[in-house]
Amino acid sequence: MKKLLSIVVIVVIGLTACKKETPITNTDTSATKARDALYSLMNDWYLWYKNMPVVTANDYKDPYELMDALRYKKLDRWSFVSDYNEFMATMSGTFVGHGIRLGYDAANNNVRIVTIYSNSPLYTNGNGGPGVRRGWIIKKLNGTDLAPIFASGNSTAYNNLIGASSAGITNTFVFTTPRGNDTTAVTTKKSFQVNSVMLFDTVKLKSGLAGHIVFDAFIEPSSDELNQAFAFLKAQNVQDLILDLRYNSGGILDVATQLSSYIAGTSVFGTPFITSSYNDKKAASNNSTINFTSINSPLNLSRLVVITTRETASASEEVINGLRSHLTVTTIGDTTNGKPTGMNVWATNDSKYIFAPVTFELVNSAGQGGYYAGFAPAKYVKDDITHDFKDKNESCYKEAIYFLEHGSVSTKGTYIYDPVRTYSERPSMLNNAFKIYKPQVIK
Repeated sequence: MKKLLSIVVIVVIGLTACKKETPITNTDTSATKARDALYSLMNDWYLWYKNMPVVTANDYKDPYELMDALRYKKLDRWSFVSDYNEFMATMSGTFVGHGIRLGYDAANNNVRIVTIYSNSPLYTNGNGGPGVRRGWIIKKLNGTDLAPIFASGNSTAYNNLIGASSAGITNTFVFTTPRGNDTTAVTTKKSFQVNSVMLFDTVKLKSGLAGHIVFDAFIEPSSDELNQAFAFLKAQNVQDLILDLRYNSGGILDVATQLSSYIAGTSVFGTPFITSSYNDKKAASNNSTINFTSINSPLNLSRLVVITTRETASASEEVINGLRSHLTVTTIGDTTNGKPTGMNVWATNDSKYIFAPVTFELVNSAGQGGYYAGFAPAKYVKDDITHDFKDKNESCYKEAIYFLEHGSVSTKGTYIYDPVRTYSERPSMLNNAFKIYKPQVIK
């Protein structure tokens, strides 16, 4: 079978040390040999290998098809096979596109900007001033009204309209600004570095000064961005923190550990953050503990409010779970994704495929885990894409402020599952949590 290089990945971001596994060896670089390598790997390392469907590997043409066939679908929504280059680019924060996520505002029957990266050409107006932001209405894309497409959930029509994720593709947008003016922007997709910290600032409350961070993904550049954000918050002497993870579906576990260490502070440095458990074939790997790490600018908080949606997954949930055994963590928004598991990641030595099966479960220092149903919020609040993140009228942010000021939610309300329909240029593989190491070929 094919030789693989091994990376350790987590569905709730990572392990503290890279583990060399027995290589799957084969010099054949064909898709069928990669398929066979995956079959062997899944039978050895997959957390639910006893529950895998009985299949014949030869019935599938490549590892993509085989992974879909082998997944234990009752619990596993995450194990995947990926193109090597796409995976590594995603983890390093390299992005190709316009740098926007669009969402359908059903109440007003329009399409709005949900998120936008600061390196997007749409982010400035061309003169260095403010450009497109969250909440702006997109009336038309290339002359076509987007609202009917989003209302019907026709992703194929939208993808055909906006084009492939390739540099050089130009699209024409007609926006309606918050002041009600229409403006046209012609912009070309390009490759750029994304910002995972989309916003950090403070908000003055009756209870004191609180920090506010909107965090989009746990990727390699996040460490420097978080360092800058928490240095600012530390200097401001914030008393509480609102952490917005509503679209953060996972990433690198080291970054999740770093973020949690900033929040919990010096009292937990060096103590257990999360612990992993593998299948019975890999029992020797069990009880691998990831500790809180010593970092600059710790906040030493006792209260944390996290804004969540169904997209809040994996590494994001590990932050919630890992911290809740040390301080009061309150969530506002919607129930999280429900992914208390982690991954080891293998790459074929021809740098063609990434294999990322779920390989272990995770618990916090109090032994809490198994949250496959997700974390339900203290109050259900629908994602408000009509306002920017720092607008105090934005529904989730407003409720988080209320909680910090009053020590309780405003009202319980009634839960109606009605998530905002969004289309993002970001690869779906980030719906996991990984600890990434620079690939090394196992000899």
